[in-house]
Amino acid sequence: MIDWKNYLTSDPSVLFGKQVVKGTRIPVDLILEKLATDYSFEDLLAAYPKLSPDAIRACLAYASENAKHERIFAL
Repeated sequence: MIDWKNYLTSDPSVLFGKQVVKGTRIPVDLILEKLATDYSFEDLLAAYPKLSPDAIRACLAYASENAKHERIFAL
């Protein structure tokens, strides 16, 4: 699996510290939302020329890692 830390970053002075693709102001959650609404890698690459296929994969890896550590508590 791709190491998302090589492609994503968080800086409090950029989008209030949201995870973004390094060298851009493109937030990870935007990429994930677009993928969830039927955008393809090709669509994303055309819409956001600063993205790379590996950066998109890094967004997915980031989401996967965070989902693994999510805790759900029954009420």
